[in-house]
Amino acid sequence: MTLLDPQRTAIVLVDLMPRLLELRMEPRSGSSVLETATALAEGARKAGAPVVAIRVERPNVDEQPPGSELAQPITALADVVVVKRTIGGFHGTDLDAALNRVGAETLVMAGIMTNLGVESTARSASDHGYDLVFVEDAMSALSRREHDAAVELNFPRFGTVVSQADLDWQSAA
Repeated sequence: MTLLDPQRTAIVLVDLMPRLLELRMEPRSGSSVLETATALAEGARKAGAPVVAIRVERPNVDEQPPGSELAQPITALADVVVVKRTIGGFHGTDLDAALNRVGAETLVMAGIMTNLGVESTARSASDHGYDLVFVEDAMSALSRREHDAAVELNFPRFGTVVSQADLDWQSAA
């Protein structure tokens, strides 16, 4: 069991947008990722921890493709929304400042794509000094090989890989 301090932890949900959730992914569908990420965010909110949602916009276009907004359950739960225009969530955004404002020292990462948006954001988070927890069953990628490589080879170098059921929140004393 991984015990999280809600005063020092933020949930970071990457690219949970309808146009991406509808893609064929492995090892789980976008709807499965969204369901688990929503439960993760609900647990965080109940514990008093902030939920940060990141979505991507294509640069240099007049109009974003349909489905570029956050999925409705995530919109309803997000305390902070960050718009990125690169693969990772830190470059050219106020993500680090937003995380500092909420007192986050530990980031619990989830979203899609495991090996792209989530991993790129996590690498930068590590460079910024955050402790990282990766919720494997709240992620997916375009192929199982890409997902597994991130989860089995890369993420353990940056933090702890868990399932959503392995997380718990400290109670306020």
